[in-house]
Amino acid sequence: MATSLFRKRPLAMLTAASLLPLALLTTPAFAECERGDLAAIYCDEDGDMVADRPSDESEWVNPDTLIFAYTPVEDPAIYSDIWQPFIDHLAEVTERDVRFFAVQSNAAQVEAMRSGRLHIAGFSTGPTPFAVNLAGAVPFALMGSDSGQFGYTLQLFTHVDSDIHEVEDLKGKRVAHTSPTSNSGNLAPRALLPELGITPDEDYEVVYSGSHDQSMLGVVAQDYDAAPVASEVVERMAARGLYDEEDVRLIFESDRFPTTSYNYAHNLHPDLVKKIEEAFFSFDFVGTELGEEFEGVEKFIPINYQDNWKVIRTIQAANDVSYTPENLEE
Repeated sequence: MATSLFRKRPLAMLTAASLLPLALLTTPAFAECERGDLAAIYCDEDGDMVADRPSDESEWVNPDTLIFAYTPVEDPAIYSDIWQPFIDHLAEVTERDVRFFAVQSNAAQVEAMRSGRLHIAGFSTGPTPFAVNLAGAVPFALMGSDSGQFGYTLQLFTHVDSDIHEVEDLKGKRVAHTSPTSNSGNLAPRALLPELGITPDEDYEVVYSGSHDQSMLGVVAQDYDAAPVASEVVERMAARGLYDEEDVRLIFESDRFPTTSYNYAHNLHPDLVKKIEEAFFSFDFVGTELGEEFEGVEKFIPINYQDNWKVIRTIQAANDVSYTPENLEE
């Protein structure tokens, strides 16, 4: 296997503008088949809720260079370095060059996989169903512990000096949600908080911050009265010293949700898929920058979309979410 020079530094960011239009997903299928919520270009004859591999073997993709992308983050250069040990491991096991691409948005990442420019990707919790239904992504792994535990919680924070001590105190306040498709940053609070007597947009003003990082930093700066965020994100922020935990107060925490899903494109050659899975499930986090960044994570564990994303689909259904390009790009 030739050594890739590109594995030593991040490549140009993928942007929605640089790819084929996401709206092309509405193109009618050439043949009728069972597909559930999948876009018309995919089939789901086995009923597992993810796109089937093409029946025509000539359509199986077996590239010499694999493109891997992690979720959109504030500082892509840092995450390129953090992921490098895994990228090297993936390259060794698959005997392919592997390139890390930094993406600027969920829409760009989904479009990259749909258009064939992205082969392996970590999609955030909320956007995962969009990736499955619009781009033919197949979730197969997520980060967990040796005991098999995984996931994160929705945590609702306010500033330590605020007059907010419980969820009901959010009435009349200005609360930062992250983005429309985010699970813990928007959809989960919209589904869960009404049970506690507070309805977003009715009882408090929703302001979209753009990311969990910005929501949390906005609470610290008192730009927002409160913010629902993903526990795993704020834990990493605290570990990097991006905010002082004594500056905020936790007023609510949910049950656990699945975290970032790791996916391969539905049309990859089955022999390559086996190698990709082998690389994920044999990777040892201990002593790597990846292991240090994701505290408490020790390995990738196998999952499937139908079972492990049921709670997320339920939350999204409660929010009347439909898996369309327009909803993803909001």
